[in-house]
Amino acid sequence: MAIDDAFAAVSEEERLRILAAACAGLSDIEVLQYALDQAVADLHALSGMVHWRGPAGSQALRLVVAAGLPPTDLSAQEDMRSAISRALDDGVLTFLPVTLDTGRARTVMLTAVPLSGTSDTALGVLSVLTDGPAEPPSERRAFLQALASWVTERCRTPELVAGPSRLWQPGHLEKAMLAVKVGSWEWDIRTGEVYWDEPALKVMGIDPATAPHTLDSWANIVHPEDLPRVMAAVQDAVRAKSLYEIGYRACRPDGTFGWMHARGRLILDDDGEPIRMVGTIWDTTEGRVARESAARALQYMRDAFVMVDSQWRVIFANLDGERLLGGNDLHGDELWDLVAGDVPDLRGRCLRAAADRTPAGFDLQWPTDQRWYHVRLVPVPDGLTFYFADITENHLRDAERAAAERATAERAAWTQELTRTFGEAVSARDVMRVITERVLPPFAATGLLIVTVEHDRLHIVGAVGHPPGLLRRIEQHVLADRSVLTDVLQTGVPAFIESRDQCLDTDLLEADAGMNAWALLPLVVPGHPGGCCVISFERPHPFTGEERTLLTALSGLIAQALARARMYDAEHARAEQLQRLLVPHDLPSLPGVTAAVRYLAAGAPEIGGAWYDVIPLSAERVALVIGDVKGHGVPQTATIGRLRTAARTLAGLELPPDDLLVHLNDLAKELADHINVTCLYAVYDPTSGDCALVNAGHPPPAVVHPDGTVQVLDSSPDLRLGTAEPPFSTVELCLPDGALFVLYTDDLIESGTRGMDDGMARLTGLLTGAPPRSRSDLDRLCDDVTHGMRPVRQPASDGAALLIARTQRLAAEDVASWSLPEDPIAAGQARDHVREQLAAWYLDDLVPTTELIASELVANVIRHAKGPIRLRLLRSRTLVCEVSDGSQTTPRIRRAAEMDEGGRGLQLVAAVSQRWGTRFTADGKCIWAEQPLPGSPAAA
Repeated sequence: MAIDDAFAAVSEEERLRILAAACAGLSDIEVLQYALDQAVADLHALSGMVHWRGPAGSQALRLVVAAGLPPTDLSAQEDMRSAISRALDDGVLTFLPVTLDTGRARTVMLTAVPLSGTSDTALGVLSVLTDGPAEPPSERRAFLQALASWVTERCRTPELVAGPSRLWQPGHLEKAMLAVKVGSWEWDIRTGEVYWDEPALKVMGIDPATAPHTLDSWANIVHPEDLPRVMAAVQDAVRAKSLYEIGYRACRPDGTFGWMHARGRLILDDDGEPIRMVGTIWDTTEGRVARESAARALQYMRDAFVMVDSQWRVIFANLDGERLLGGNDLHGDELWDLVAGDVPDLRGRCLRAAADRTPAGFDLQWPTDQRWYHVRLVPVPDGLTFYFADITENHLRDAERAAAERATAERAAWTQELTRTFGEAVSARDVMRVITERVLPPFAATGLLIVTVEHDRLHIVGAVGHPPGLLRRIEQHVLADRSVLTDVLQTGVPAFIESRDQCLDTDLLEADAGMNAWALLPLVVPGHPGGCCVISFERPHPFTGEERTLLTALSGLIAQALARARMYDAEHARAEQLQRLLVPHDLPSLPGVTAAVRYLAAGAPEIGGAWYDVIPLSAERVALVIGDVKGHGVPQTATIGRLRTAARTLAGLELPPDDLLVHLNDLAKELADHINVTCLYAVYDPTSGDCALVNAGHPPPAVVHPDGTVQVLDSSPDLRLGTAEPPFSTVELCLPDGALFVLYTDDLIESGTRGMDDGMARLTGLLTGAPPRSRSDLDRLCDDVTHGMRPVRQPASDGAALLIARTQRLAAEDVASWSLPEDPIAAGQARDHVREQLAAWYLDDLVPTTELIASELVANVIRHAKGPIRLRLLRSRTLVCEVSDGSQTTPRIRRAAEMDEGGRGLQLVAAVSQRWGTRFTADGKCIWAEQPLPGSPAAA
C-alpha cells in the first residue's frame, strides 16, 4: 500500500497523532516540510508550499518550504501569490483555479488554508496545487484544515530540544564570561518602523548605511528554521501584552553565523493597547560554545551526576541525573521537592555527609525506575555532589540466586497444588487459565500456546501473549512441514530454544514477535491426538537442567488435563448444538406479528432447557408458544422435541388453545415421570387484535403498550403439564396495534442472586419505553434485555428464552364481511359480494375461482348445516375466503360415485385453492380456503 493510501486509511485524529509522533524532536522548518509532504500526498497534489509573514509592520510574504515544483517556479506565479494573500487576509480556506506555467500552461486548483496565529491574525498559509480545475473533496479539505491547526499549534509551542545548553543557567557560567556587546532597539508597532542603535546593527551585521531599516531587514537575518518560531513569539507577546524574549540563530549579510538573544517589553497607550516595543539584543555565540564545552563532559557521562548548593537547590544535573529526579530544567528546584524526597533515608544520609564534610557511599533502589544504584556523596565548597552508579544487574543476579534457593524448597508443594488444580479444570479454557496463572509466573514466562494435530493439520487449542499473525501461520501448516514445532509433535521429544540465535530463519518461531526463548513440550496421551505446549519468554532464557526436568514432568500433567478437557468440550459442543436444533432457527415473517427471539443455552454440558415456536394459522392468525423443561439429560431433550412437534401439529388442526393444552398435558403424562414442563400457548388474531392464551405453570407474559408502559398480565396459571387436570383456563385480551407481546422463561428472570420479584422489576424497567418499529429494533431490544437480565458471566442453568412479538392489525380495507340468509339465494348473493369486492381490490383474475369457492361453501351450509351464515374475505399474503355457520359438524371430502348428484363441492374447493381447512368457533365453525395473489411466487 502506498504511504498516502495507508495514511488515509486511519482516522483524522489518529493521523495527526502519528504525525505528532513522527515530528518529535524536529525543528520548526522540518515540521513544516513534513506536514507539507503529508498534505501533498493526501490530496495527490502536484506541488505544495508554505508562506510565512512577520508581525505587524512586515509586508513581505516569504516562501519558507516547498514540495514538488522548484521554488523558483512557484514564486514566479503572480496569480498564485494573489490567491495565497487572499486566504491570508480572509483567514479561511480558499480554493481557486490558477494557471501554472512550467513551459506549458495548464490549469490547476490551488487550495490554501491559513495558519492562524490569533483570533484575527494568520501566521502564514499552507497551500497545495492539484491537477485540473476540480475542487478538492470535503474530507480532503477537512484534513487540510486539521493539519493547518496542528502545524500552527506545533510552531507556537515548539518542543524543547534536549542538550547541555539548557543545563547551565544564566547567572552561573555567564558570570565568568567576557562582557558581550549589547545593542538596543525600538519598534513602532503601528507604522512598522524599527530603530536600532549602532551596537545593535553591529551585532546583527547590518550596514548602518542601508537605512531605512524595517522588520523585514531583521527577519532576513533570522535562520529560516527558526523564523516561524521567532515570528510566533512576537505575535504572542503583542497579543498577550507580555515580555518578549527569545534566542535564535542568525545568518548575517556578511555570511557569518551566530546565536543572538533578544528581549523586549511593550509600551501601551492610554487605552492599554500596545504602540511600541523597546528592548535589547546581544550576541550569545561565544557563551553557548563555552557552556556546551564545559557541560559536555558531565552531560553525557555514564553515571548520573547532580550538584546542589548549600540550600539543597539543584545547580546542575546531567541527562541521567534529570531522569532520576523526574524533570527537565531543574535549576533552582529544591532537591527534596523532587523524586529524591521520596527515597527512604536519603535525606538523613545527605545531611550527615554535609555536616561531617566527609564522602559517603551506600546502595538504594530508586522509586521511579525501580533500579538499584550505588550513591557516592562528595562534599564540595558551598554544596554537595551526587554520583549514581547503576548496579541493578549485580543486584538482580544476587536476588535470582536467592530466589532459586527458595524455589527449590517450595517446588514440591507447588507441584502438588498444581496437580490438584489441574484435576479441577473442566474445559480447555480452564486448562489454559491454570497454566497461565500457575505455570508461567514461576518461570517468568509471558506466552503460552497449545497446538494439536487434527487430520494432519496443526490446530490451535488456545494462545496467550502471541500475535494473531503467528496463529494464522501455524494453522496453515501441515504436520509434514519442517519446523521445531512439527519435530516435537512427530518425535515426542521436548525442545528448549534459549534465544533467537538458535532458530532457523524459516522457522515458525521467527514470526513470534516479542518472544526470544521457547520451551516446546510434547503432550502425549495414548488414544488421543498428539499435541504440543509452547511456553514463551520475552528475554533470552538459559534453561537450567532443573528447569528442563521440571517442565518435562509438567508436560505429562498438562497432557492428561487437556485430554480430559477436550473430551468435555466436545461433549458440551454436541449438547449445545442439539439444544439449538430443538428450537427454530428463523422465525416466519407474518403480517400479524413481527417477532424476534434470543435463546441462551444452558451453562451445563447436559441437554435441556427452554423451547419456543411461532406458528402461522389460518386467516393470518398466529400462535405463539413457549415452554420450559426443568433438568438436563436425554429424557428432557426427548420431551422438548416431542412437545414442540406435538404443539405445531395440534396448532395446524386449528384447535382452541385450551383443547390444545389438554392434548399436550396428556402427552406429557405419557412421556416421562418426574419431569417438570411448563407451557404458555397464545393465539393472536390481527383482524380484531384479540388474543387468547392458556398458561400451564409458566411465568405470565408482559405487554408493552404503544405509549411505552409495561403491563404484566395478572393471571393465575394452571398446573404444569403432566400434573394438571383439565379443563384449562383461557384468558382473553385485546392487544393494541403496535404493542409488544413478551414471552420468557423463568431462568431469564431468576438467578442464584435474584428472586422472581426483583427479576420482574428489572425486566419491566428494561422493557419500558417506546416500542420498536422494525425487526432490527426488535433484535436490539432482545439483545439489551438478555444482556441486562443475563450477563455473559451468568449463563442460564437450564437454558433461557426471550420471545418478543410486535402486533400489527390488518388494515380495515383488507377485510370484508357479509351476513347471508339461510336460503338457497345465499349462494348467489355470495357470488355478487365476491365480484364487487375483488373488483374493488383489483383482483379480477381471482373472481371465477373465488365465486366457485364461496358458492360451494355456502351451498354446503344450506344443505348440511345451519345458520347464521357469514361470508368473509381477507386480502393479505393470500386471498382468504371464509364461510362460517352455527354447526359443529366437520366437513370431509368424500369420493362421489359417477351417478351421484352431490359430494363434489369440497373436491372443487381443494382443487382451486392453495389450501383449505376448518376451525371451530365459540358458536359453530368456519371453513376457509386460501388462494395465492396474482404475482406472488405461489401463483407462478
